Amino acid sequence: MMDFPLVRDERTGEETLEVSLTGTALLRQPLFNKGSSFPEDERRDFGLLGLLPPHVNTLDSQAARRYREYLHQHTDLDKHILLRALQDRNEVLFYRLLSDHVAEMMPIIYTPTVGDACRHFSHIYRQARGLFIPYTHRHDLDAILDNRPFREVDVIVVTDGERILGLGDQGVDGMGIPVGKLSLYTLCGGIHPARTLPVLLDPGTDNADKLADPLYLGWRHGRVRGPEYDDFVESFVQAVRRKLPGVLLQWEDFAQANARRLLDRYRDRLCTFNDDIQGTGAVALAAVLAALRVTGGRLRDQCAVVVGAGSAGLGIAEQLAAAMARDGLPEAEARARFWLVDKPGLLLADMPGLLPGQQKFAQPPERVAGWRRDAPLPSPPVAGGEGKGEGGIGLLEVVANVRPTVLLGVSGQPGVFTQAVVREMARHVERPIILPLSNPTSRAEAAPADLIAWTDGRALVATGSPFPDVTWRGRTFRIGQCNNSYVFPGVGLGVIASRARRVSDEMFFRAAETLSASAADGTAPGGSLFPPLEEVRQVSRRIALAVGAEAMRQGLAPPLSPEEWQRRVDATMWTPRYPRFKRRPGEPAA
Repeated sequence: MMDFPLVRDERTGEETLEVSLTGTALLRQPLFNKGSSFPEDERRDFGLLGLLPPHVNTLDSQAARRYREYLHQHTDLDKHILLRALQDRNEVLFYRLLSDHVAEMMPIIYTPTVGDACRHFSHIYRQARGLFIPYTHRHDLDAILDNRPFREVDVIVVTDGERILGLGDQGVDGMGIPVGKLSLYTLCGGIHPARTLPVLLDPGTDNADKLADPLYLGWRHGRVRGPEYDDFVESFVQAVRRKLPGVLLQWEDFAQANARRLLDRYRDRLCTFNDDIQGTGAVALAAVLAALRVTGGRLRDQCAVVVGAGSAGLGIAEQLAAAMARDGLPEAEARARFWLVDKPGLLLADMPGLLPGQQKFAQPPERVAGWRRDAPLPSPPVAGGEGKGEGGIGLLEVVANVRPTVLLGVSGQPGVFTQAVVREMARHVERPIILPLSNPTSRAEAAPADLIAWTDGRALVATGSPFPDVTWRGRTFRIGQCNNSYVFPGVGLGVIASRARRVSDEMFFRAAETLSASAADGTAPGGSLFPPLEEVRQVSRRIALAVGAEAMRQGLAPPLSPEEWQRRVDATMWTPRYPRFKRRPGEPAA
């Protein structure tokens, strides 16, 4: 475990790093390695003479060389592997390259390509990154955390690999998600990479293909569940509190049965949040708020059908319902405006086996007793099965009777938003808000081009994965990406910079408000509901300022003046550039 003593000159902005490594050990540490950009004096002082080609490169020329190599890769997975290999060699260059090509490379290092990378993780594994914690080492948690690469950690992203994107149980191969998320914390939010820590809890996997794969790198055992699983997670949390008190811990891609209850259990004991629940809810709320600026409607007047009642769907419903209540609607009435559709069809209060979060939004059976039944049926499948259980109510029937203004998809089932469903919605709404949010791209509920055509160009569309612009009847429609990467890096930056003790729902509401206001061309014909990805770092800064200010207002962070707070945020944000090196005091010359 190392320190990272980076000192910045406030007057000149120059950064200096005290380094104890020399020679090949220095070249093998990705956060210290400058490769061919080591200047002559550092090559001599740190024992690098003869270990590098003689010409001293610049970071600009290194980035240009790597981009040429990137363009020669044949598949997105090949590009992902190339970029991860670069990260394992030289992190400054990795982030500089990403910064130069944000919109092009974000889909490669995260969604949708990270889904492929997770499916093949054990096959493309190159080098250790982060901490792997199998159930068999549950008594070694302090020692494992002591093995973290750097002493000071600001943020941990942890998963147990059970619900990776729309792919399901990937076991230890789900480590690609924490690694990818933390890359976005740095790229978009400016969190220094030395202060991030990806963690994979490995309680086994129920994925038979993984267990049968001779190359699978995880614990070869069925998933531990029940009290044993809860004790495992509790031991991890206790170890984090001992070793890294005050760290921000983000839960990522936990199964529906665990995600909400773990968040509820720990949100008052840790500085923590669940991005699948709160981040997804905030970015969806931002999309709806941006769309309402186009339609001129009020949030309290909307009615939403949410397809997929897992962690993401419930998080979206909760965030939107809370925002409606802020807009003056009684809480019970706000919840009644949400119609959730999952495997058994429309969730009704008398259905057995509903989870507590689903029960909050399940509709009373009497509300559907008088529904007309002349809508063409059956509905398309939703999250598996036929879209409705025995006697259940399918999506098309729900849309025909409810006449929603908002249709959201987090089902992981491609094609759920059929032409019949979309046309039925568009019959009753002048500007339908349609958000197929499932990742990766292959799991999207509909393609934007179809949604635009089926609504005669009237739909307001944003998607979870990147899609190209749509041209329809001579008009161009920019398709915004309703992706959590617009929210969680800014939230994390605001929490870390403000030194907030907890993460509140109000902080996510402020993030959503700020993001929706950042879509400058959202009200233009065919404009996007989200700002360009190239602006994501500036958006993250604005979100951080709003989130930290809210934390101070709630008494969750020490108070600062607005001027001090802005200086703190700017000082926290790291930019990928090579610092000057100097030898750590007391270290002998190379």
